[in-house]
Amino acid sequence: MKFDGIIFDWAGTTVDYGSFAPVQAFLEAFETFGITPTLEEVRKPMGMLKIDHVRTMLSMDRIREIWQKTYGKNWTEEDVQKIYELSERKILEIVHRFAEPKPYVIETVAALRELGLKIGSTTGYTDEMMQIVVPAAKAQGYEADCWVSPDAVEHCGRPYPYMIFKNMQMLKLQSVSRVMKVGDTVADMKEGKNAGLVTIGVIEGSSVLGLTKAEYEALSVEEKAAVCKKAADIYYEAGADYVVQDIRGILDFVKEA
Repeated sequence: MKFDGIIFDWAGTTVDYGSFAPVQAFLEAFETFGITPTLEEVRKPMGMLKIDHVRTMLSMDRIREIWQKTYGKNWTEEDVQKIYELSERKILEIVHRFAEPKPYVIETVAALRELGLKIGSTTGYTDEMMQIVVPAAKAQGYEADCWVSPDAVEHCGRPYPYMIFKNMQMLKLQSVSRVMKVGDTVADMKEGKNAGLVTIGVIEGSSVLGLTKAEYEALSVEEKAAVCKKAADIYYEAGADYVVQDIRGILDFVKEA
């Protein structure tokens, strides 16, 4: 056995195809403050600590310029806090509807457990959000052995590696060389590499791809190839060791070659 444990992300990796719960919350929060961000602007910081996500969006050139024109001044940390708190409330209102496991997750996790692997999880969600999502996902067939949110590591979420190390402690995993990180965002890739783990990006249903299942399936073969290559390139540029089409692909990496 090459690996003893796998640390999965949540939204966009194991549940919530396309990672739409946080996207919707951020869109509505910014619109409340008079700014309509593009989906690309919302998704670029995905996976980060939520308040860092807001701060990163406000720092983007286009959004910063709109803010200055709208309010006649640069944004402040007080503004960051207000948008963040609103986005948190909006996620809490809708997150229970976005806990359905992605295709192949339930059977792949079962196969991993049969091989003796432990299943951990890191997330950009808070404890309060996870207390809604975890039981909702469990009711639909997916459960990790443990999970860690930024709340448990003094809010040092991705790209810091501390949530991974906390998972390893809880699961009693001894060596980073025998643990794998699997995620669907740039922040996931950076988190995994900062922890010294083999890190894998999942394409289908990812935040990087940013499509619903219906939108993805409606693409032509050529269009699918193009968007998947673009997603893979993003992962590799962020430091990913490997990229898989869907979660089943990680089964190829759990045994010695």
